[in-house]
Amino acid sequence: MLIIWSLEKKKNLKKSFKSKNFKFVKDDIKNIKSICKKNKIRKIDYIFHFAGHGELIPSIENPLEYLKNNALKTAILLDYVRKNFNIKKFVYAASSSCYGINDKITNEKDKIKTEHPYAFSKYTGEQICLHWSKVYKLPIISIRIFNAYGPRSRTNNVYGAVIGVFLKQKLSNYPLTIVGSGKQKRDFLYISDVCEAFFKAAISKYKNEIFNLGRGYAESVNYLSSLISDNKKFIPWRPGEPFKTEANISKIKRYLKWKPKISLKNGIKEVIKNIRYWEKAPLWTPKKIKLATKEWTKYLK
Repeated sequence: MLIIWSLEKKKNLKKSFKSKNFKFVKDDIKNIKSICKKNKIRKIDYIFHFAGHGELIPSIENPLEYLKNNALKTAILLDYVRKNFNIKKFVYAASSSCYGINDKITNEKDKIKTEHPYAFSKYTGEQICLHWSKVYKLPIISIRIFNAYGPRSRTNNVYGAVIGVFLKQKLSNYPLTIVGSGKQKRDFLYISDVCEAFFKAAISKYKNEIFNLGRGYAESVNYLSSLISDNKKFIPWRPGEPFKTEANISKIKRYLKWKPKISLKNGIKEVIKNIRYWEKAPLWTPKKIKLATKEWTKYLK
C-alpha cells in the first residue's frame, strides 16, 4: 500500500491508480492515527517522508508554519509509527540548505549553518528523525537533497525553484530572470535519479545514516539558462544564498552502489518536452520577484 499525504496535482499519479496495490489518501500527517484507523492500515514496511513546506523564501514570513509542518509533524508521525508498526525503513527527505552559505563541495560531516527558517525547520526534522532512531531503534535514513527537478515539478503561487520560473518565462516569451551574474552554481539532479537513490536507501541494510544526494557536479545558472532560452534579463543578487552548492556524493555511491545517470542537458530536454505543464504557473517579472523577496532581503541582508 502506498499513502500520499497531500498532493497538488492528483493527475501526476494517474498510472499508479491503475494498480490494485495502490491506495491514495489525501490528508495531513498530524492525523496519522485517524488515517491508519480509517483505512485499516495494520502493517507498514516503508515510509518515504516528503511531506512539509518546501519553499525557501516564504519561510521568512511564516517561520512558525514551517517549524510546525517540517519538524513538529515529523515528530508526531514518528512517534505514532514507533508505537504501532515494525517498519523496515523510514526515509526522510532532508535538505542541503542546512549547509548554509558554504561555497565548497560539502560532505555529510561539514558544519551546519542554517540561514533561514526553511533550512532550520528541515534540519530540525532531520534531527528529530535521528533522535528517534537512536532512542527507539527506528531504522531511519536521512537524505539531504540538493537541487531536484523533473517534468512535473511543483508549481504554485510562491516564488521559488529556478527551473520552474524559467520554463514559465520561456512559455510566455519573457526573458529569463537571472539573479546576479548567473555564475553561481547549483547541483541539479533529475527526478529518476532521486527516486532510485531513495529506493536503494530503503532496501539497504543501513540505518541512522545521513546521505548527500546530488549529481556531485555543480553547473552555473548561466549554463542552465542557455539550455532553455537565449532571452535573458539580469536582476540584483539576493543575500542569504550560497554562490555554489555542490554535493560530495562519495558516501551514497559507496554505501548504496548508486550513481546519477542523467546529465543536466538531457534532463532539461525531457522537462522541455513537457513544458505545457507550466502553462498555469505564475509568471515572475523583476517587479514581482522584488516584491516577493522583500522580507527575505530585509532579514538576510
